[in-house]
Amino acid sequence: MSSKNIAVIVGSLRKESLNLKMAKALIAIAPETLNFKIFEIGKLQMYNQDLDETPPVAWTNFRNRLKHFDGILFVTPEYNRSLPAVLKNAIDIGSRPYGKSSWNGKPAAVVSVSPGHIGGFGANHHLRQSLVFLNVPVMAQPEAYIGNAEEFFDDRGNLINKETLEFSRKFMMAFSEWVTKISTPKT
Repeated sequence: MSSKNIAVIVGSLRKESLNLKMAKALIAIAPETLNFKIFEIGKLQMYNQDLDETPPVAWTNFRNRLKHFDGILFVTPEYNRSLPAVLKNAIDIGSRPYGKSSWNGKPAAVVSVSPGHIGGFGANHHLRQSLVFLNVPVMAQPEAYIGNAEEFFDDRGNLINKETLEFSRKFMMAFSEWVTKISTPKT
């Protein structure tokens, strides 16, 4: 089986982000059938349709790079029961210009990570709502809401909670199967 290239989009810009730690932990335990690249989204200028005719270089680079990936792994916090503005901005930039979405048809999974008890449930489902519109088939099961996440990492950022580690392994195996099933071969 050939390996699949996965873009990792982290919805937090914090240096000590729980979401970045979780993304790195997921990458470390993922099956060898997946290759990962974490995308930097913090430097993307806010989307403005007026700039579509002559888009900023960062937008064009983001769109072009994204097109070469077989799937997407979103790892996001929840801000005010929704997704962070930086993540929504990246989604908007990748979806334009109209009819040329870089997201189209790419299988995805969503992991929400939060220090709160409900694990970013609102952000997870708001993100899924946008992805449905963009024709991004999102893995339905298992769902991943990682609550109380501050307790799950050591001082070096390693995932040390055994139950979360085991769940994460199963999640990444399911994601590998999902990407293989849904992704279309490059022509």
